[in-house]
This record gives sequence, structure tokens and C-alpha cells, in this order.
Amino acid sequence: MPIPLRTAVTGAVTAATLFVGGTAYATPPGPGVSAKLIYQKTVGDTDYTLREISIPPGQATGWHYHDGPLYGVVKQGTLSHFDSDCESDGVYPKGSYIQEPAGQDNVHIGRNLGDTTLVLDVLYVLPHGSPFSEDAPNPGCSFE
Repeated sequence: MPIPLRTAVTGAVTAATLFVGGTAYATPPGPGVSAKLIYQKTVGDTDYTLREISIPPGQATGWHYHDGPLYGVVKQGTLSHFDSDCESDGVYPKGSYIQEPAGQDNVHIGRNLGDTTLVLDVLYVLPHGSPFSEDAPNPGCSFE
């Protein structure tokens, strides 16, 4: 019996998130963090992918960066965003927009410090074939 596309995409995303980079001190996403593919298109050398990300209360994305910029909107809950200096660089309630720049100099983590599931719609604008995120070690923050 063939594997449903949604199951295959979820498995591939999970594998990419957990294993890209191979860092021994990687920080994978917390339990229950999930992503649903909404739309994907490649134009030239760029992949445009729209995903819905869900983060349960008390969980986080894990430390990471992206090979291209991201643009998101908070559909539900509140996103608490932290940079590699362990400082908050934004708190985004429902209806807020967020942009994440590309590159290894932009390591960050998204956390759900609220009591309801955080839901984000995120547009990834990545070089063709790049993973959605590159895993990074905790930069020394005590909250992770």
C-alpha cells in the first residue's frame, strides 16, 4: 500500500530537521511540533514552500537557521522568538508578521510559552534543494 503524501512529507521534514548538519549537540524540535505542506513550487533556482507549523504549549522549534529568508504570520497563539545571544528578538501574537533572514549568522529558536497551540503559516524562499532549516547547537542559553 503506498504511503500517503502527507505522511511522506512529514517524515521527510522530520528527518531533515533532525539530521541535517550532523551536529552532536543539535537541538531538535520539541515533542508534538509538526508541519503541514500547503504549497510548493520551484522557479528557476528557488524553491517557494508554504507550510503550516504547529507548536504545542511549552515546546520549541529547536535552534536552527535557514539558507534563505522566511516570511510568516501567526494564525493562533503567540510566538516568542530568541536570537543566538539568548535575547528575545520579538514576541508575535496572533495576526503578527515575522521575517527571518538567511544564513548561519541568524541562528534562532521559536518557542511557545503560552497555553494554547501556536500555529504559523510560513513561506520559505530557499535555494533549490535546500532543507527547510539547518540544525544548530544551543548557543549556551539556559532555557534550552
